[in-house]
Amino acid sequence: MADVTIGRTGVLVQHLMRILQSHPEGFRARDAIGELGQTVGLTDYERGDYKDGLQRFPRIVRFATIDLVKAGWMRKERGYWFITDDGSDALASHSDASELYRSAKALYAQWRKENPSEVDSSTPDLDFVKDEVDISGSDASIESTLEDAEGEAWEQIRDYIASMDPFNFQDLVSALLIGMGYHIAWKSPPGPDKGLDILAYTDPLGASGPRIKVQVKRRQDKAPVESIRSFMSILGDKDVGLYVCTGGFTSNAESEVRDQQTRRLTLMDASQMVQLWIEHYDRIPEEHRLLLPLRPIYFLERTVIEGA
Repeated sequence: MADVTIGRTGVLVQHLMRILQSHPEGFRARDAIGELGQTVGLTDYERGDYKDGLQRFPRIVRFATIDLVKAGWMRKERGYWFITDDGSDALASHSDASELYRSAKALYAQWRKENPSEVDSSTPDLDFVKDEVDISGSDASIESTLEDAEGEAWEQIRDYIASMDPFNFQDLVSALLIGMGYHIAWKSPPGPDKGLDILAYTDPLGASGPRIKVQVKRRQDKAPVESIRSFMSILGDKDVGLYVCTGGFTSNAESEVRDQQTRRLTLMDASQMVQLWIEHYDRIPEEHRLLLPLRPIYFLERTVIEGA
């Protein structure tokens, strides 16, 4: 099958890495794939679908990124893609797209050799001498298919949270704190919150431990440093602050918190919040789980079976 060649895949990889370079704080996988398609244009073959009904182009891209991750040039986290420092160095030192991709495949082959216990029939075989890339086999594509499922799951969860009523989202954060063992003393009623949405303690009476002040923002864009400074102004010497923003935080906002000497403040984006929701799900009151109901899907760990 010569429809997905090394040369073409190299072009896709090269442009994808450049796109990720322009988003050093991470880029949603689906948005990265969409921008890549607009940048390079799709061939007739890439516009088509596989037999399972899924479009070829996203799977071709996701499959190619396996090499980048194993080469240490790219990192994936909860539906977001990041280019690493090694990836930026590789991009700068390989002007030829084909050689860039062949180099990644060679590093992947080295990884396979050094990590035989992690290699099974679901790990794509990398014959980087060939001039075409075959991702049609079910075993060869299982890793990219699993990534599709994981990425789509995270996207659905984020979209669901983004569409929530603001006060339902406030209740969601409160339920998470309860599941983590904290006690909610007060929640902001409808109307102006004056910078404070939730007040919590480490014990039912608030007799021990710090007072926890929480600001909750359901927004698409990143919270700026000015918002963080405004919230810190209501924190007392014995308070602990938690700022939850679905859109994340600007680099200046994160630096402000890291450099803070007198105020204790934690920043939490949507991904971090959902991860904590998953970890503490069993301890969240059942009636509150309906705010963000989740169901795990289990996959067979083939490495364990074949290595047994």
